[in-house]
Amino acid sequence: MAIVFAKKLCKVYNSGEVKVEALKDIDLEIEEGEILAIIGPSGCGKSTLLNCLSGIDDPTSGEVIVSGKPLHKMDDNLKTRFRAANMGFVFQFYNLIPVLTAVENIELPLLTLGYSLKEARERALEMLEKLRIHGRDNYLPSQLSGGERQRVAIGRALVHRPKIVWADEPTGALDTESSEELMKLIVELNEKYNQTFVIVTHDERVAAYTNRIVRMDSGRILSMETPGARFK
Repeated sequence: MAIVFAKKLCKVYNSGEVKVEALKDIDLEIEEGEILAIIGPSGCGKSTLLNCLSGIDDPTSGEVIVSGKPLHKMDDNLKTRFRAANMGFVFQFYNLIPVLTAVENIELPLLTLGYSLKEARERALEMLEKLRIHGRDNYLPSQLSGGERQRVAIGRALVHRPKIVWADEPTGALDTESSEELMKLIVELNEKYNQTFVIVTHDERVAAYTNRIVRMDSGRILSMETPGARFK
């Protein structure tokens, strides 16, 4: 069953006399529980597509439906609440709050959603253990390695058990070994919890871990393909 539908999605940026068509009539369905890669060269529109699909940005025209809800018809406040309850986000440069410890960064979405401090802390500690960094509970982001920081960012994205996790170049700041460890972790979490992952990347090795690859260029989808066997 599809969890995300995009129909005739267009995004146009106007800068003075210059008009840039970032997305051009995108049609896309994303299945519940799949790991989807959106891949293409810099400036091809892949991050813009992720932002429009997740409701971070508004399309110029077209429709986006997530879990049966028309995102393109929601006002900003409703979209913000919908994203907080149903989505998680992972970014290239972690976006962790530097003055909060690893466990405090992970529990933050739960506190925002109204969980008690006790339950939020228990869930965050449980997530740290699942991510195999439970010995780093009280470390600040500056005291963690790049791979550890990205694991904390994933923990923060997953702790409230969202239906969809959007990841924009999640391995872009990591070395090859850390990138492979991160993708194996994403596959493991996907298989265990059936959460949908949508990953924007330029890295073919990252895309090889996914169930389906969408290739983009110049604001359009060029092809969709199923990768070969995942790297082990």
